[in-house]
Amino acid sequence: MKKIIGLFLSIAIGISMIIDGYIVFFNGPRHLSTKRADESASSSTKKTAPAKSKTGQYLNGIYTGRSVSTEWGHVQVRATIQNGKLTYVSVLKSPNSEDYSRRLNKRALPTYESEAVKAQSANITHVSGATVTYKGFKASLQNALNQAKRSNESQNQQAN
Repeated sequence: MKKIIGLFLSIAIGISMIIDGYIVFFNGPRHLSTKRADESASSSTKKTAPAKSKTGQYLNGIYTGRSVSTEWGHVQVRATIQNGKLTYVSVLKSPNSEDYSRRLNKRALPTYESEAVKAQSANITHVSGATVTYKGFKASLQNALNQAKRSNESQNQQAN
C-alpha cells in the first residue's frame, strides 16, 4: 500500500513540475509580453534619402545598423527617424538558432524597440536573461543612430 501511495505521489509531483515548467518557459512573465506584428525582415542595407529636419538631433531617414555578431547569433536593427526624432525601431536579425533564443527574443526585442523610442537613444536597460541580445541590439542601434548624426553633421558642413 505504501508503494502505491508513493507511486501516485511521485506521478502527481511529476505532473505539477511539467505544468510549472511549461508556464515558466513557454508563457514567461506577463509583464514582458508585448504583441508584435511579424515583419518580413530583409538583410539588405536600405537607407532613404535624408531630408533636412529643423528639430531633433537626427536627420530624417531610415538607417540600418551594422550586423553585430554575438555568441548566440547576429543582431541587426533598422531605425526610422522622422522630424529629427527616433520614431520606430525594427529588428532585422536576431539570434534564432535555439528554441530558447526564439522564445526569449520574442519577449525581449519588442521591449528593447519601445524603450529605444522612448529614450531617443540606444541607452536602454536590458531584460533579464537577454543580455547577449541586448548588447547586439544596442550596438547595432547605436551604429544606425551614428549614421543619422553623421549625415546631419555632413549636411551642416556642406551648408557652410
